Amino acid sequence: MTMVEGILLTIVTAATPLLFAALGELIAERSGVLNLGVEGMMAVGAVMGFAGGHITGMPVVGVLSGIVGGAAMGALFAVITLIFAANQNASGIALTLFGLGLSGLIGNAYTGMPGLSVPRVHIPLLSDIPLIGAPIFGEDPLVYLAVALTIAVWLFLFRTNGGLIVRAVGDNHASAHALGYAVIRVRFLAVMFGGACAGLGGAYLSLVYTPQWTQAMTAGRGWIAIALVVFGTWLPIRVAVGALLFGGISILQLNAQAFGLGIPSQFLSALPYLITVIVLVLISRNQALLRINTPASLARTFVPDN
Repeated sequence: MTMVEGILLTIVTAATPLLFAALGELIAERSGVLNLGVEGMMAVGAVMGFAGGHITGMPVVGVLSGIVGGAAMGALFAVITLIFAANQNASGIALTLFGLGLSGLIGNAYTGMPGLSVPRVHIPLLSDIPLIGAPIFGEDPLVYLAVALTIAVWLFLFRTNGGLIVRAVGDNHASAHALGYAVIRVRFLAVMFGGACAGLGGAYLSLVYTPQWTQAMTAGRGWIAIALVVFGTWLPIRVAVGALLFGGISILQLNAQAFGLGIPSQFLSALPYLITVIVLVLISRNQALLRINTPASLARTFVPDN
């Protein structure tokens, strides 16, 4: 494998957990719920994924455990915000802190333990294509699951009746309720799906990206996933492109140090989050673009007043 192929391969793997979490958050926000607890859900998914895989020795069980852990956190957030009508922003931040603490408590017994090895898929002939073969046709199975999930989310939102209901609830919940749709149930399921995707992203971190458990290994990826949804203007394909972009930025620090560019490592470590802030500011200035796809229930949050 050449150096360029190695860099492209790393970009794809770095983008995958971001894409999982962002797609789940996209569905939640399309239903009109802003979930700021993605970071905590990813952390719980990471520790549950590692624990499930370590106990059983089966990566599939680890992935399913991460999904269940994230979905449970999503259900908790839905109960707090939809059933008890607590403030979504405050509840999301509290859930992030809770998830980080809970993951540290559960994962204390697994610190330093070796992780599982998830084999990569090598498609004959195609994976041998120079430059693009390994990054596209030689990835781990979860990368292809992320691609399939992106397509599935797009089809669901824009080609199915269920997706139309989700968008209707997010655009005008009062009208959706008047038409007989169960707004609370739709949003509850959307938030649980978002939690499951966040848990899947966390499990990817502890099983594939860095196959081990370390506390706070999500390292702010949940917040980047939330920003990716806005960056992609609530459209799955654009979110996927943004995930690749931010994945590339996140590994820039490693390659810059390897090439000896002399850029301070602290600046490179902060670069993904700095770019996130800059992108959000630039997009917020383009109010026309935001108004095209922003769910009406979240318009006051993301679209600034004139």
